[in-house]
Amino acid sequence: MRVTIPVTPEGGIEARFGRAPLMAVATVDDGEITDWAVENVQWDLLHDQGEHGLHHARIVRFMRDFGIERVGFAHMGPPMIQTLFKLGMVLVQVDPAMDARDAVRGIAALEVRDPGASGDDLDDDDPDEAA
Repeated sequence: MRVTIPVTPEGGIEARFGRAPLMAVATVDDGEITDWAVENVQWDLLHDQGEHGLHHARIVRFMRDFGIERVGFAHMGPPMIQTLFKLGMVLVQVDPAMDARDAVRGIAALEVRDPGASGDDLDDDDPDEAA
């Protein structure tokens, strides 16, 4: 599984997703990080250059180029959340005080239910359902 998260040079979590200077890209297999690379994306400098949609396109290209499946973030604006959600990304908000690698392991360990599931897991004790 490929996970990305904005990071600080010290290995913490950068609070600003869309203005992050660095993004970690991790591969997680069986709960262990098997690959960790920090990309110097410079989104902090690029954010205000050009139209706003251009910056979103830059981030989308990053996600596609690295095959990202899950995204960790401390703060992300609603337009970016919608953009990444449309790509099918699993978005996980994390505490910026966490260690980035610990956060990535936690993100990878989450069991995610398809929001389009048929509802076959509905609670049988629901009084509003017809018997």
